[in-house]
Amino acid sequence: MPALVAVLLPPSAAAGVIADAWAAGEAVLPLDPAAPEPELRARLAALRPTHLVDAGGRSARPDGVPAPEGVGAVVATSGTTGAPKGVELTAAGIRASALASSAALGTREGDRWLACLPMHGVAVLAVLARAMHTGLPLTVHDRFDAERVLAEADVTVVSLVPTTLARLLRAGADAYPRLVLLGGAPVPAGLVERAAAQGITVVTSYGLTETFGGVVLDRRPIEGAELALDDAGQILVRGPMVMRGYAGDAEATKLALDADGWLATGDLGILEPDGRLRVTGRLRDLVICGGLNVVPDEVEAVLRQHPGVADVGVAGLPDPEWGERVVAWVVPADPADPPTLAALRDFAGERMARAKAPSELVLVGALPRNGGGKLLRRALPGLKGLQAGPWKVAGGR
Repeated sequence: MPALVAVLLPPSAAAGVIADAWAAGEAVLPLDPAAPEPELRARLAALRPTHLVDAGGRSARPDGVPAPEGVGAVVATSGTTGAPKGVELTAAGIRASALASSAALGTREGDRWLACLPMHGVAVLAVLARAMHTGLPLTVHDRFDAERVLAEADVTVVSLVPTTLARLLRAGADAYPRLVLLGGAPVPAGLVERAAAQGITVVTSYGLTETFGGVVLDRRPIEGAELALDDAGQILVRGPMVMRGYAGDAEATKLALDADGWLATGDLGILEPDGRLRVTGRLRDLVICGGLNVVPDEVEAVLRQHPGVADVGVAGLPDPEWGERVVAWVVPADPADPPTLAALRDFAGERMARAKAPSELVLVGALPRNGGGKLLRRALPGLKGLQAGPWKVAGGR
């Protein structure tokens, strides 16, 4: 069975390590080097890589477990409870996805990919795979910087989320990359048209970590991917790029994958007569903020630990820049001295990735719950706050 190599490096360094591991037949587990120490420990404890590559080099981990035969990557993600899970993606599926998506995009000789988003996310891992399997060159930035992206004269293809594409357009330039693969979050109205006016071809993408990213491009499935809907209108996906399962979690795997290989995505959609997919909503409560998946349960569990919080509910609201923003409805322990948004963000940022912290706070007297005490999350946006005020983070999340 292949070694499972955890990579804890900035993207520019991680790319080469991942490529070398794949060439050696190893499986990779990309991790976020900016994540708080408790989150990293949880990931390592749950997924048990055999090796770790960080700034100090490569080291073996005595409690590590090799990846199952044929697995090429394990990507850490959060389930509905916020507990870390590992999505097992096969090497054959990674290759099939890379070739099929490249063909659908129409990449060609002379193109150069740019990766400028976090390497621990499946979208950039997919960019690396496309470059490797098609032989196209790749430039890697450690973070998104619009001016630096525009300075890369040789770059022709880049994968972005709506937030970063909007920033690229605001930066202004005489020339842009010819092709942008856009996914990871709802696309604000008019964004694709604004890009087209600057000569950029935008290809929208739909996919999940469990499908190795984009499995539907411009609303059509890539080669080898099948789409269907269940009786509830939930989108189902089948194909070689679909995950093998969740590492060490047979129960979660069984809930997600049926005996015929169909993956239940948790998203709702409509399949039009010509085979195009229209995503209409989701069954799950996941908040997608600037391409980052935020599990409300995970944020709630952290905020409940704050001494000023008696109760809390978290959900997403539409946002013109981020697609969705994370909002916390908080019942203060002391209504005369409620916690501030800044205090809650700092508290959360010490215990989880700061980007998951709420960017808006609404103070309320009580949360909507059913007779069994379950939070009625969809009723949160209708709650009236105890106080009026500028409870949002300006220009950020």
